[in-house]
Amino acid sequence: MISVDRWSDGSQAYFLTHLHADHTAGLSPTWNRGPLFCSRTTAKLFPFKFPGFRLSLIRIVDVGRWHSLSLVSPASGLQTAVEAMAIDAHHCPGSVMYLFRGEFGYMLYTGDFRWQAASKRAQIGRTMLLNAIKNERLDILYLDNTYCNPSYSFPSRDVAAQQVVDIIASHPEHDIVIGIDTLGKEDLLLYISRVLKIKIWVWPERLQIMHLLGFHDIFTTKTSLTRVRAVPRYSFSIDTLEGLNSMHPTIGIMPSGLPWAAKSVRANKNPFGSSSVCHRKASKGSKVVDTCTNPNVKTVEQYHQYIYSVPYSDHSCFSEILDFVKLLRPVHMKGIVSSSCSYVDPIYYLGHLCRENQPSGRLFWKSASKEGGGRVDGVQTKSTAGISNFAEAERKRRSRRTDILGVRVNRVSLLRRLKRGAKIVENELCGLL
Repeated sequence: MISVDRWSDGSQAYFLTHLHADHTAGLSPTWNRGPLFCSRTTAKLFPFKFPGFRLSLIRIVDVGRWHSLSLVSPASGLQTAVEAMAIDAHHCPGSVMYLFRGEFGYMLYTGDFRWQAASKRAQIGRTMLLNAIKNERLDILYLDNTYCNPSYSFPSRDVAAQQVVDIIASHPEHDIVIGIDTLGKEDLLLYISRVLKIKIWVWPERLQIMHLLGFHDIFTTKTSLTRVRAVPRYSFSIDTLEGLNSMHPTIGIMPSGLPWAAKSVRANKNPFGSSSVCHRKASKGSKVVDTCTNPNVKTVEQYHQYIYSVPYSDHSCFSEILDFVKLLRPVHMKGIVSSSCSYVDPIYYLGHLCRENQPSGRLFWKSASKEGGGRVDGVQTKSTAGISNFAEAERKRRSRRTDILGVRVNRVSLLRRLKRGAKIVENELCGLL
């Protein structure tokens, strides 16, 4: 009945979590397949992203309020009531999670989200979620599993923002270039502007978005007014920084939760233009600068003489995902990121927290086709029997064994050996892919 961040034919209602490109693939100004539900802020930005789009198709879902839809049940063929609630996802302007309830029970689709439990915004979201679900159980959780691995740990955005300010302040004679996307990291830029009492340069299209969001006096397109520039991430590269340094001392800062690697920097002239960089340990040549409030955590890394990486992330790290799943205790769970070079099925680490104690899944290594990786093919509401069939299919899929050189080997056992540091031959690794 319903699709989320999926825009092909076949659904009766379509929901958009936010306007990042990997969630709008398939949308265009001529799209007309049904009503499109989104947050009020996303609706405000929509004409800028898709000029000419039929705005009569857009339906606003206000945060914290149930929105009713009358749809046709695929099980009975009769009209059935479905309700949806938007909850702040703390990811980028306009980003929301969607909680659905109906004949299928309760389902939550997080979209991309950052769940900092100590933040006031997350506490409001927590209260909304618990009040909405009440004493019912959450049947399926579609989870942002971008960093669903214990190796991914980074500080709050407040701490990371101060790290960026510290870097800027420690280079008083340098121009500063910060790589950002067309939407997101606004809070970081506002913090820099407020603490350092400076304006920030942005490119013309970004300035229009800032104005739509209500920021009129902080940003400029005149380079003469500031030494701090926020540039499109795709243009952030070693070549660019080297060219700028030939004219004036310049450093680049890349705010992201991704673990940047010195090896990737040397091998790729534009390592920060995509988020599909695999996790590797920094090589000997990399330098780590400790500006975190915890002296035992070194999080600011300088992999090139002109580039710093700061773990300012708009996705939840593993400990935050863990807290979120513990809070909700869903019956079933599925990751929405299905393709990245360090993809982990959330069941692998968090299956024991599900009400039916789903068995551990498996790790995957796949090539990411674009920033943020692949996405689940939308939410299809199911009857209780359908949910049960989904779980059974998952169990069968995970129980498959791989024939390697004539020996039947369980995939999970291979992965456990790999995690313990055992050497896995190429033939065995192919069995995991």
